[in-house]
Amino acid sequence: MAVVGQLLALYWPVVTVEGPVSWTDKVVHLLVFAAPTYAVGRALGSVWPSVLAFAVHAPVSELVQHHLLPGRSGDVWDAVVDLVAVALGAGALVVRGRLRRW
Repeated sequence: MAVVGQLLALYWPVVTVEGPVSWTDKVVHLLVFAAPTYAVGRALGSVWPSVLAFAVHAPVSELVQHHLLPGRSGDVWDAVVDLVAVALGAGALVVRGRLRRW
């Protein structure tokens, strides 16, 4: 479900994110990359395939938005936040794995 939500958020033709602060869009990017990274890694039982897939998807999604989706624009800072989110999702998986062994 997290992956479906991510794909909808990233590839829907026009997305307007409104919120009380100007960085709400970045919070959405954190959520749509951290949650799927965690969910897929947990489902696969391995961190690295999930990290690799979503780390590649982060810049690709911004390029697709910029070049192929009318009404959307790619943003380098969104890609940076996406990569930070992938690292956070992976970190949560590693911590979860270590806590389970403890």
